[in-house]
Amino acid sequence: MRKFIRTAAPALLILLFVYAALSKLLDFPAFNWQMHNQNVPPEAASVLVYLVPGLELLAAVLLLFSRTQVAGLLLSAFLLLVFSGYILLVLGGFWDSVPCSCGGVLRGMGWGQHLAFNLFFLFLSITALIDKKGKAENLRKE
Repeated sequence: MRKFIRTAAPALLILLFVYAALSKLLDFPAFNWQMHNQNVPPEAASVLVYLVPGLELLAAVLLLFSRTQVAGLLLSAFLLLVFSGYILLVLGGFWDSVPCSCGGVLRGMGWGQHLAFNLFFLFLSITALIDKKGKAENLRKE
């Protein structure tokens, strides 16, 4: 199981973040419109429209290399936690109307499905981080 976590978790997270970022960038006008129709100030939306796909791609790149994988897992967990928190606010009725700014297949998910999807990947990130921490502690003991 540990070997699966070590290899599959980063690979799945890379696929997720590359797919999410590319789907936003390939349909940038739609993503830009959706971000500017979120319940955030227009100035924040103008920053987030570049920051979100940039951070998703950064997470994927960090996950590619063993030397930066812990940073990639931390960034992945952070992004998924923020996205999940946002979805919880949507599900809790914090806003009246919220467009989904996700792209591709993710756009077709309902908010509950999206939350379960994000929590699964958050679990993967955290599990892989715990595994990396345990591996590092074992190496120090030897």
